[in-house]
Amino acid sequence: MTQAKVQPRQGARSLPGDERRRSQRVILRVPVTLYVTIANKPVTIHAVTVAVNDHGAMLLCSRTLPTDTKLELQHDRTRQQLPGRIKRAPRESPEGYLVPVEFDTPTAGFWHISFPPPDWRPVEE
Repeated sequence: MTQAKVQPRQGARSLPGDERRRSQRVILRVPVTLYVTIANKPVTIHAVTVAVNDHGAMLLCSRTLPTDTKLELQHDRTRQQLPGRIKRAPRESPEGYLVPVEFDTPTAGFWHISFPPPDWRPVEE
């Protein structure tokens, strides 16, 4: 029995998510602090990363924030800060809200880890 290949819909993305990424993503928990202004008032929000890359991070946060909210993200272990924004609408999860943050400028070294090389792929069995 042969299986028919499913053709992608016209205009549909045909690359898997990892191949569309701008930089390698690494699963990493790092405590962070977000400094944002909401209704003209400064607000401090504590969160933790779920995944990081040179372009930003996916955060686990106790509250949701609107898309395009500008913020300052602080790496709590190094106290280094970078400006960024909420890239997409956060998703609710059992632990809180998954908040995608994008840095204003990609910054290698911000997370103080070595990322896998760009062509790295897990071994398939």
